[in-house]
Amino acid sequence: MTSLLNTQRPPVFCPGCGHERVVHALDKAFIEMGLAAHEIVMVSDIGCSGLFDTFFNTHAFHGLHGRALTYATGIKMARPDLTVVVTMGDGGLGIGGAHVLSTCRRNIDITLLVLNNFNYGMTGGQCSSTTPADAQVGSGFLNRLEKPIDIGQIAGAAGAGWVDRISAYAGDLTPKIRQAIDHDGFSLLDIWGICPGRYTRRNRITPKSIAEQLSTLPKLNHFGELNQREEYGRAYRTQAAGTPSPGEPSVIEIQHQAPQAGRREVVILGSAGQRILTAGELICIAGATAGLYASQKKDYPITVMRGHSVCELILSDTPIDYTGIQSPDVVIALAQEGVDRRRKQLERLKPTALVIKAAPVALPQTAARIVAIDFKTQRFKSTDWAVAALACLAGRNVVLNSDMLDSALEHRFKGEVLQTVRAVAAKAGDIYPDSFGE
Repeated sequence: MTSLLNTQRPPVFCPGCGHERVVHALDKAFIEMGLAAHEIVMVSDIGCSGLFDTFFNTHAFHGLHGRALTYATGIKMARPDLTVVVTMGDGGLGIGGAHVLSTCRRNIDITLLVLNNFNYGMTGGQCSSTTPADAQVGSGFLNRLEKPIDIGQIAGAAGAGWVDRISAYAGDLTPKIRQAIDHDGFSLLDIWGICPGRYTRRNRITPKSIAEQLSTLPKLNHFGELNQREEYGRAYRTQAAGTPSPGEPSVIEIQHQAPQAGRREVVILGSAGQRILTAGELICIAGATAGLYASQKKDYPITVMRGHSVCELILSDTPIDYTGIQSPDVVIALAQEGVDRRRKQLERLKPTALVIKAAPVALPQTAARIVAIDFKTQRFKSTDWAVAALACLAGRNVVLNSDMLDSALEHRFKGEVLQTVRAVAAKAGDIYPDSFGE
């Protein structure tokens, strides 16, 4: 095979930069391995190491700083037949550290070459995550405050199946790169090099000093045995093959006529456990059975099991471009927590708006029409108040009608649950309107 280097874009690194040696060593590794251009993807991000994808006549992907491994993972999962090589500087290593850890844990068959020259060489020589504490760099004293990382130890501890270090000036750089690419799983090669454009202006570093320092560091070969396991992509496909298919999404057929034309806005105000969000979903499904567009927005605290629960719904016979609600047509107020979250919205209601509220709930001054329901007297469970309120709304032919609501219940629930909610809706419909005073 011939070289895969792009003759139209030769390397443009500073004289003496270790990156150029890596370019040629990587090209030689590809040749020796018999890899064709269409079998390789070079993935890079920002910095001098980010130029690598332009130097090879292969597939390439260039992305955001520190994010190269995320793109590489997607490529390898979609095309496991491709050889995916990522080049990343020590700058991208620090910025994308979480992605590096995740890739080590996954053990996906990607090779990461860390081009480590101990500074942000392209942007001014600032300290990076690997800068020695005693180095003089373009960001003042900051590197003296942080311990530099040993990415080899970190990657091994995180689960990388193959990890090693080497100098960019070592005679066995090409064989070492081949070993990394040959590994069936995630491999990381920490390649130490010189940045003559920035780093060597203030710091003495030579190929000899790099070799001497590397020789003092602990070996990393024990991680291979410690982290041995099946390659992620292959394990994923095996597991996925045995997982039942979720099936096709259900289809909501248009079978009803909406009681009103145009855009109708509904806000449901309640508390956790009252099935407020489910009620909102029912309104959306009911709208879909009449061929309407629907949107649903939710508001609840991170505690989930206590506090307010608010749902904002829009049904419209035209596409919904803006999902915000300023003055809704209908408000269903079932708990004080929800009302307190939307007091100003309630105060702005128009006289044409309708409020269906649970009897104990205190509303702020509002111009809207109010329907008060004593759910407890009517012996509705708190978890059924929302469905009962929807049945009341449907009984008035506002926003939805009884047929739309029943179809929504049938679509959303099955078996005994469906019979239970239908009974709740029927009970609310039977006592309306006599027991629901304005």
